[in-house]
Amino acid sequence: MQRFDPRIYLFACGHFSVDWAQSALPALIPYFIATCHLNYQDAGSLMFANILLASILQPLFGYYADKVSKPWIAPIGPLVSGLAIAAIPFTTNYWLIFLCSMLSGVGSAFYHPEAARMVNGLAGDQKGRALGTFSVGGNAGFAVGPMVSGFFAYVAGIEGLVVFGIVNTVIALLLYHQIPRVRADIKKLRIAEEKAHPNLVRENDWRSFGKLTFAIFARSTAFSTCNAFIPLYWMHVLNTSAQNGSLALTILFTLGAFVTYFGGLISDRLGFVRIMRLSFALMIPAMALLVNSTNVTVATGALVPVAFALFAPYSAIVVLGQTYLGKNIAFASGVTLGLQGTFGGLLAPLIGRAADTWGLQPALQILWVIAIIATIASFLLPITAEDKS
Repeated sequence: MQRFDPRIYLFACGHFSVDWAQSALPALIPYFIATCHLNYQDAGSLMFANILLASILQPLFGYYADKVSKPWIAPIGPLVSGLAIAAIPFTTNYWLIFLCSMLSGVGSAFYHPEAARMVNGLAGDQKGRALGTFSVGGNAGFAVGPMVSGFFAYVAGIEGLVVFGIVNTVIALLLYHQIPRVRADIKKLRIAEEKAHPNLVRENDWRSFGKLTFAIFARSTAFSTCNAFIPLYWMHVLNTSAQNGSLALTILFTLGAFVTYFGGLISDRLGFVRIMRLSFALMIPAMALLVNSTNVTVATGALVPVAFALFAPYSAIVVLGQTYLGKNIAFASGVTLGLQGTFGGLLAPLIGRAADTWGLQPALQILWVIAIIATIASFLLPITAEDKS
């Protein structure tokens, strides 16, 4: 078995940096509602801004990375994401905040495809563990981001958001320093693999990848809806404070960080398709319990199965995508890794409008319906060689 490359932890830190910036926005939505006098639809539009370009650009950047890999693509992601959040305290103009939200998403789009491609190249025969470790960085970012941004927005002062720019700039510089060596080592590993397996042919299975995208879009919608509306659900349905809403997101993503890592380990043994089927089947009752809870204790307890359902299949989806599109690993990474956390945000304004019309709790019933779609999609996927072993 190949030694686990410690540089994967650096890429996990990069993943942390883009996702803690992106996850800062949902926790700031109550602040924006108060300072800019927004309704639910306007608030959902900020998430839409964060997601729109990211959803479009991630596959494009992935396709470009497969053709012509450039060392600056990955480091520029943390830099742009961090500076975008750091700029928010200096304006109360809705459209400037909209622009910052959009740039934060663009930074995420820069980072995911190229970084995931490099992690895949360093992983060897431990892809589940490597992508799990890499994904933990992102989920840890989603856990910490709301807590930090909520602290500065509601306790210490909104100007403290400049810390996102400082931390992300440092991580970007570290990545830029290491990536040329990483690329050289990946090339050596690829040459060694080709010598050891001279008949190895990398093919694209677009049919299976197409089926996988249905599961990706369903999971992404569930993830983004939770990310955008859990703080508001805690405030307006469970009647708690904005700080408690941010804490709920932190709990969800802290659980998610642990579940993602162990989900990657389990996927290497149980199989990638099997872990997806198990997780999405659990998502149906978990989401139904969450969105029908009117007691904060019950709702908080529901975050445990919701976290497992959302995060256990995270790395399995990425590995399957990279396996199905063996010739276009970065493109597959842009779709699977990137869009798992972004595509669903495109529906945030629609869900926000439904919440304005019928109320937040009825609008969020969409979550258990989405879980049914994800489950059906997972059972349409073919069993892989790893699942058969």
